[in-house]
Amino acid sequence: MQVSPTNGIGADRPVNAQDPFDLEILANPYAFHEELREAGPIVWLEHYGLWGMGRFEEVHATLNDWQTFCSSAGVGISDFRKEKPWREPSILLEKDPPEHDRARSAMTKVLSPVAIRKLRADFEAFAEELVEQLVAKGEFDAVTDLAEVFPLKVFPDALGLESGERDYLLRYGNIAFNAFGPRNSLFEESMAEMPEVAKWINARCDRAKLSPDGLGAEIFGFADEGKITEHEAGMLVRSLLTAGVDTTVNGIGCALRSLAAHPEQWAALRDDPTLVRNAFEETLRYDSPVQTFFRTTTRPVDIGGVQVGEGEKVLMFLGAANRDPRKWENADQFDIRRKAAGHVGFGSGVHGCVGQMIARLEAEVVLKALTKRVHTLELTGEPTPKLNNTLRGWAHIPVRVTAK
Repeated sequence: MQVSPTNGIGADRPVNAQDPFDLEILANPYAFHEELREAGPIVWLEHYGLWGMGRFEEVHATLNDWQTFCSSAGVGISDFRKEKPWREPSILLEKDPPEHDRARSAMTKVLSPVAIRKLRADFEAFAEELVEQLVAKGEFDAVTDLAEVFPLKVFPDALGLESGERDYLLRYGNIAFNAFGPRNSLFEESMAEMPEVAKWINARCDRAKLSPDGLGAEIFGFADEGKITEHEAGMLVRSLLTAGVDTTVNGIGCALRSLAAHPEQWAALRDDPTLVRNAFEETLRYDSPVQTFFRTTTRPVDIGGVQVGEGEKVLMFLGAANRDPRKWENADQFDIRRKAAGHVGFGSGVHGCVGQMIARLEAEVVLKALTKRVHTLELTGEPTPKLNNTLRGWAHIPVRVTAK
């Protein structure tokens, strides 16, 4: 890290020359995160010519100030005001109030607490069935046999998506979240799949293809009422399929990896299943599935004595903020008894994750099913990271379990 002038304005600015999207950093970001946090409240990322922030206070404040740090210029590295996006901007993530409010209002009603409660019984039944099968095997891959299988079944079912070929959802999410980052090898490799994957997604999100009693049909119902357009309804269904699968797969995978790597934490959860919700919140803090998002300044702003100009990209490191020792005691320790509420794993403010309650429900029923049937949970090999420009997750987590 070095220090250089801020274009002649204000105090000196800290500068970091590393590429935060380097594959080695994506595989293990935490040393870089510490360097970023300790450099200052905001740091010039020289490799891309934009700002980065890793401290909790500044990240949280930025997420909650859409007037100064807008999403409408894109929540990735591209500035939609200067270049054409590869896809139509998301009306949930990449619109600001008041334009954002119509879509958000519709989704809040579709994903209300009452609606989520109605899903619990079906989610629990499948979780217990799946866990029973895996316990019988003894050894399995916690990602491909559990963390992927469960969300790919229950969430698309709830949405009303027809069955079959649902691995396309994982491929689509991988493309979408890689596209928030730079045009590196991850971006290029995933975008090569885009024509095939987009064709599948668009066909499945058509109103006629969705079951009449699913969440997708409810979204189109708001179009019938004139609250959103037919086109926007289709976009919202696709948005849920983008954000509602990969992030949950990674969240469950990160939870299982952390619990298997810390057997004393698994023992505590097994012996006290009331800690299930705590365990998932601690996972979101400790090993955040969503690592980064961008904002763009709408006016000049002072951050910790550094002057940031109008129209500049700011990269928020959510994973770094969630391990900030200024906010969390023993921040690098995984502790399921910690009160982790207040983390930014699901974002915060008006653009906070609209489907977070479904993600929490899915993780809760999976972990609870495991506590009923599993005595020991241990790694049998080194987990393999799944690299993505935005998400943190695992391609493989080999584990062994013993039955209660």
